[in-house]
Amino acid sequence: MTELQTETHPEPAAGGNVGMSTQYLEVRGLTVDFDGFKAVSNVDLTLFQGDLRFLIGPNGAGKTTVIDAITGLVPATGSVSKSGQELLGKKVHQIARRGVGRTFQTATVFEQLTVLQNLDIAAGAGRSPWTLLRRRSGILPAIEEALETTGLTALADKPAGVLAHGQKQWLEIGMLLVQNAEVLLLDEPVAGMSHEEREETGSLLRRIGGERTVVVVEHDMDFMRAFATSVTVLARGQVIAEGSVAEVQANPRVQEVYLGTAAAGIMEEES
Repeated sequence: MTELQTETHPEPAAGGNVGMSTQYLEVRGLTVDFDGFKAVSNVDLTLFQGDLRFLIGPNGAGKTTVIDAITGLVPATGSVSKSGQELLGKKVHQIARRGVGRTFQTATVFEQLTVLQNLDIAAGAGRSPWTLLRRRSGILPAIEEALETTGLTALADKPAGVLAHGQKQWLEIGMLLVQNAEVLLLDEPVAGMSHEEREETGSLLRRIGGERTVVVVEHDMDFMRAFATSVTVLARGQVIAEGSVAEVQANPRVQEVYLGTAAAGIMEEES
């Protein structure tokens, strides 16, 4: 990474990069009830810009439901505030327009269109389809930056359908970047990736995480240990622990509830 890139993309830091800006996401009392079953119960989260937060927990812990609720995909009660602006109760597109974006476990890209066209469509809300698909004489600066950040510049004119699995995930992240998403909620972004793709994805998250709020739902504990600046652990729809990777790994309740054993050291072996 060059000196210029280091200045442009500060490293994520535990607790966020204090002084960078006032951007934050505050979740209070978040509860999701499915016909009497509380999938998420009274969850509190405070997420600051520059903090690469990992959300972990066993299957059924409510991790994906939390980000579904934040982005308006499932009804919820409580409060979700982005820099003081309430999001809960708003429609999905309204939340997206306020700078909150998410990815899914399976990348949702337009496979018949080029990488550049995918980014152009993501950046072009409000423009006509013909304008979106027309070949440009130049590339919008925001798209050029997203291509560089995601490492997809050389593939700009390739159909998205020919991209490798990891590259499709990077393209989806790039589509959020050109939409000026300040809060990115990523659902298992490295699932099914090779070791090399996981490393590249972690580096990408560091590049974008220094100046945004990034939350990663993840099962890959090696990936979490390598790249998280802070961790929230969910079990049965509730937060049971929060802190640095070391603090969470040493927490007896995490060892017991998340791993099914109180034996120290087991979490280091989880993959």
